[in-house]
Parts: sequence; structure tokens; C-alpha cells
Amino acid sequence: MKTAVSIPDRLYSQAEELAEAMGLPRSQLFAKALEEFLKAHRRETVTDKLDKIYGPDGTSSTPTSEITEPGLDELRKATRDDAW
Repeated sequence: MKTAVSIPDRLYSQAEELAEAMGLPRSQLFAKALEEFLKAHRRETVTDKLDKIYGPDGTSSTPTSEITEPGLDELRKATRDDAW
């Protein structure tokens, strides 16, 4: 898909230089950069979900006896595609 975006001249120049150094077409560099950005945000979502389970300090707010198998299944589904 083709799209048009506006970016600062400095950022465009840096992208041009990097694409040339990597031997990539500029559009492929932009696609790879967007893909990495989206992956990073998915990982943040996983962290948010884990914080809901364990709390931001890493300690569980739910007693272990209350964690059910369906809850574990949901956690597995939520983290299935994560690369960590």
C-alpha cells in the first residue's frame, strides 16, 4: 500500500543515509521501522496486563489460590505472539 506522510527534513535525511548504508529501499526501511515500533508497543501492552495481575511492584495482588486455569489461558493468549 502506498501512503504519504510528512516528516522533518532532518529525519528524512537520516533515513535516506541509513537506507543507503543498509542497501535497502527507503520504503522498506520505513516499513521495518514501523514494524519495530508496533512490536514495542505490543510488548508494553503485555507489561500493562502483567501489572494488572502482579501489580507494578511485581507482587501479586491476587492470592495464588484465586488464579484459575481460565485466567492462565487468557494470559497465554495475550502473550502468545510476544518475543520476550
